[in-house]
Formats: sequence, C-alpha cells, structure tokens
Amino acid sequence: MKKMINNPDDVIDELMTGYLIAYPEYIRRSNLHQRALIGKKRHPDRKVSILIGGGSGHEPAFLGYVGQGMADGVAVGNIFASPSPIPIQAVTREIHDNHGVLYVYGNYAGDLMNFEMASEMTEIEDDIETAVVIGNDDVASAKEIEERRGIAGELLVYKAAGAAADFGYGLEEVRRIAQLANDNTRSMGIGLSPCYLPQTGKPSFDLEDNEMEIGLGHHGEPGIEKTTLRSAKETVQVMMQNILKENIYQSNDEVVVLVNGLGATSQMELYIINKEVDEILKEKNIKTYKSYVGNFITSMEMGGFSVTLMKLDDTLKSCIDHPVDCPNFKEV
Repeated sequence: MKKMINNPDDVIDELMTGYLIAYPEYIRRSNLHQRALIGKKRHPDRKVSILIGGGSGHEPAFLGYVGQGMADGVAVGNIFASPSPIPIQAVTREIHDNHGVLYVYGNYAGDLMNFEMASEMTEIEDDIETAVVIGNDDVASAKEIEERRGIAGELLVYKAAGAAADFGYGLEEVRRIAQLANDNTRSMGIGLSPCYLPQTGKPSFDLEDNEMEIGLGHHGEPGIEKTTLRSAKETVQVMMQNILKENIYQSNDEVVVLVNGLGATSQMELYIINKEVDEILKEKNIKTYKSYVGNFITSMEMGGFSVTLMKLDDTLKSCIDHPVDCPNFKEV
C-alpha cells in the first residue's frame, strides 16, 4: 500500500499542523498541549462545553467535528490509540466556561481509562465538573449493550450533545439528551479490505479477494462472520436484520439514517447502500427523517461501510434540525 507521508513517526503532528493551516478560523492548538485542539466558534447561549476525542486515522473524525453546534475541543491520540489523559485535561481546562464539560467518546479500553483519569485529575486539580456519555452503538461487537464498541453512531451523539449545549441547558440535561441519542442509536459495519498502518506498512486484517467480514470493527476488530462477497442488497439485508432485531425501531417511527464509508468505498456505492436501507425501512413502515451519506468516521483507506439508525423523538428531532458549522460537517 502506497502512502504519501514523510517520516511515519511524524504523521500525527504533521496531520494536525496541516489541519490547523487549512481551518484557522475554526480551530487552534491549545496553549497547554500540542495534541489538544480548541474551537474558535461557539454559540452565545452555550454554557456547557463538549469535549470529544480518540485515535487518529478516522479522519474527518474527530478533529473535524469541532465547531459551532458540535464540539468545543478535541484530544488527539496516535493512530487507533486513545489520547493520553494530559491533552484531555488540557482541552478541559481551556474550553470550560464554569458550567461543566461533557466528554463523549467510544467504548474502548484505552479511551475508558484515559478519559476517566483525565476527569478525576480535572475535578481534583482544577475544580471543573465533568460528565460522560460513552458511545456503544455497534450491535455486532457484543450481546450486552454496555460492552459494545462505539462506531459511526457517535457522530449523531456529538450532534445531539452540541445542540443541547447550544440550547443553553445545564450539564445534567446536556448529558441526558446525549445519552438519549446514544440509547436510540444502533450501527453495524462491513469490512471489504484492510487499511495499512503507516508505521508497519502491514494490513490491519486479512481478507481474501472474494471475502467480506460482517460486523468488522473500525480498527479491524473481528466481526461475527467471514463470508463470500455479496451484493449490496444482500449485504444490507443482513445488516438491517441485525439492527432492527434490537426492537427499538417500530412501525411509524422516524429515524436518522447514517451510511458511513470507512475510507476506500466510493460515494457511488454508499448511495446504492442508502437506497437499499431506504427500501427496507419503507417495508417496515419506518420513516426516514434525514439521511447522511459519506465518509464521516473512517479507518484510513479501509474498504467497507457501516449503517446507523437513530430513533427520533421531539427532543432529538430538534437537535438534528439545529445548525452546525464545522470544517467537515455543516448544516444550516
């Protein structure tokens, strides 16, 4: 796999520098840590601040979702690795506005440990109140919900949290709405081809040319089945069966649909997948309120995609309708 990089050990710092050059009106580097980025756009009614973060290699996540209507800051880790507690604490110190900070991150061991440590350090050393919502939307990763990974559905949780903060709510209400979004969100992914890590040049997992992996994670974590390559219709049917059997989506419900590419799957294919998702939802009399189709949380050049549904109520609908202005996600 060919990559246009310099020294593999410098990819994260060079990525961040290039990003800051591209979007100086949106974001700056923290004065406290080089892996902490701080947003420049903030709704005037916002009190609570939103902090997101995770490993690099998922661009435009996570740094692309710092902006008005979404996150106030991001802590950046190495490729597929959690940021350490130090940049998380640095972001917290810079973005808090004396009304508390909500952490939103995925259900991975490193993130769980480091964000929890940062929260404890921040509350003890800086007297800043924090709260947490942990993304766990991946239905293929575990039977028990609290053990599931967070994948592309995290984007919708960021949007709900950011809107709730812009509405001027306090920390507990912002946390409650973000948790509601998380609870109403389910996803499933498919792997078609691996990505290649810059430091090693080796694939993140192995698949034969005629194989696909159902339920594969964003870092190449094993799915539930390796099978021969199927059509878009057949593949989406399997994914939707697993998502809909969660029994949180009923006839006449309204949902947000998120079709997320993992980096190497073309926009053409993603629109075809979206068509297949829509046909299944219509058969179930489930109404699509809004669709998002694109590369939102990727795995470098991994081939594959995920499908996410988020069930809406009036509160979440108002959050989805709220405008967003981020470098990599805009809605008016």
